[in-house]
Amino acid sequence: MDILQTIVTGGSGHPGGSLSATDILCALYRHVLRHRPAEPDWKERDRFVLSKGHACPALYVLLARCGYFPREELAGFRQIGRMLQGHPSTKTPGVECVSGSLGQGFSSALGMAVGLQHQGQLSPHVYTLVGDGELQEGQCWEVIQAAGHRAQANFTAFVDYNKMQQDGMIEEILRLEPLAEKWRAFGWEVHEIDGHDMGSILDAIEWARGVKHAPQVIIAHTIKGKGVSFMEGVQRWHGTAPPNAEELSQAMGELRTLESELAR
Repeated sequence: MDILQTIVTGGSGHPGGSLSATDILCALYRHVLRHRPAEPDWKERDRFVLSKGHACPALYVLLARCGYFPREELAGFRQIGRMLQGHPSTKTPGVECVSGSLGQGFSSALGMAVGLQHQGQLSPHVYTLVGDGELQEGQCWEVIQAAGHRAQANFTAFVDYNKMQQDGMIEEILRLEPLAEKWRAFGWEVHEIDGHDMGSILDAIEWARGVKHAPQVIIAHTIKGKGVSFMEGVQRWHGTAPPNAEELSQAMGELRTLESELAR
């Protein structure tokens, strides 16, 4: 609900890919990451990089709810002079690097993992979330090759595999399959999950932390616009004008119903 309201207030954004990634981000920020919201630069923190930076409304909501900044700041999304821009910026507490130019956040995340290793910091782990359309960028495969070559075991990537990108279906524009086999060929350990099942997400992260000889990728099969009936699996909600008042009301009603069901 916060994600949709943030996008509506900002006047534009990417609801589909934000909602498909929400469960993964909740798992990381609520259950996994070692972090201190009151001390964003804590040396021993785990790092997270949202490489698919257009899904930043989901990241901003989690950062706000964790206490990195007041939730009132969400009302400044995409506003000139405010900290929450349309792609992540290091002006925002809790954001490790600028991302959104596809592939570059993934590269920066690998650099962080290598840097921590060189500094002898063995405890912090680096996580990154990459979009499936993002994997059409050649830069991503340079990262995958380099991390595999280095056996970068302190590095875990998630793929938000919702099968859609801005202009249509992944399979029609530039297919990725056989995706798992490609990552394995580059020296990664691979795990595939339902990206909306919290137990599966947490189990996969626990699996990744147990891998000590290679980088790990968790291919999360997700649904674009998850949780809102008229957005689920509908390509136009990748990035477009925000929901109008009627659509927002329907979406909020559906999410409140879901919230009530989960509370029971």
